[in-house]
Amino acid sequence: MRTLLVTGPGGSGRTTVAAATALSAAREGHRTLLISADPLDALGADHANLTLRALTPGDAFRDDLLALQNRAGSALDLLGAGRLDGEELTPLPGSDELALLRALRDAGQSTYDTVVVDLPPAPRALAVLALPEQLRRYLRRLLPPERQAARALRPMLGRLAGVPMPASWLYETAARWDTELAAAQAVIEHPGTTVRLVAEPGPAGSDAVRAAATGLALQGLRTDALHANRVFPDDTADLWLSGLVAQQRKTLAEWAQTYGDILGTLPHLGRDPRGADDLAALGAPAPVAAPAPVPWRVVDALADEGVLVWHIPLPGAVREELGLIRRGDELVVTSGTRRRIVPLPSALRRCTVAGAGLRDGELRVRFAPDPDLWPRTR
Repeated sequence: MRTLLVTGPGGSGRTTVAAATALSAAREGHRTLLISADPLDALGADHANLTLRALTPGDAFRDDLLALQNRAGSALDLLGAGRLDGEELTPLPGSDELALLRALRDAGQSTYDTVVVDLPPAPRALAVLALPEQLRRYLRRLLPPERQAARALRPMLGRLAGVPMPASWLYETAARWDTELAAAQAVIEHPGTTVRLVAEPGPAGSDAVRAAATGLALQGLRTDALHANRVFPDDTADLWLSGLVAQQRKTLAEWAQTYGDILGTLPHLGRDPRGADDLAALGAPAPVAAPAPVPWRVVDALADEGVLVWHIPLPGAVREELGLIRRGDELVVTSGTRRRIVPLPSALRRCTVAGAGLRDGELRVRFAPDPDLWPRTR
């Protein structure tokens, strides 16, 4: 299955481009699923091979809360608490993100050839894509799975310690959440999953693209296309538009140097795209084979110095915005407002950080073997 995650700055036309991409894939014969939380009026009528899934976070939130209320019914009755009706429930902040993760989980279990996901604007999209990994890490820290082996001993341990021990249902709930989050994470990290950025060429779009590209790379995600959207034609006679055209051409030249292999332009139609013909006129390409991943890799690049180097691709990163902290067997990498905590490879856990540097879009972290932990050679 090929999964395309479409995002970009707010107002850049990402929903329209996601719809055009899905329609292009469907017309090439791919069984295509388009997931979006926004209205998809631009698509018009139904199309062969194309299925739409509109996210309804309110419905999912209501069902979950009512199920929890039913499970805790006896305790609520004992406390004299009043029951909530489904009609009075409205979604809370965060329900949109959870609905999107569920849609990704369900898509991973489907039989579609292509899944196109209209993500929120770039900053929120990055937070959503990082959520499964982050939440699973929190669950492992708060409720370690290995402690479930002592389930039969918990009542006795509680009496000996004089404090209540976590109930079985708490571990069961954590395990269920971990399973669902792992399914969504598997789709996000699948080799066939890539991101397509959509932005209008200009100073604001350029800053947003740089931040998004770096944030996606920090999360280990691959960007396979940058769509410069709403590009004006060169041969305009309008003096007011000529200034915008010059600004767009300057940004496009900069993007060509940085993102030349993945850069594509989509024309400004002079109107908001409506219907299949307008979407086809945009020329958003159908998905092709996913590019090979660029892994976070450890290489013995300085063997003569006895140093291991961890290469972390961070295109567009700025040296002054980078941060690096070693915490036990984990490395905390910060770029701007984005942060990721990753476990160290086994070889590096027996090393100490010897330095780091940013070169050619890569953060290169040097590790020196710890004599107290590294096997001695004869």
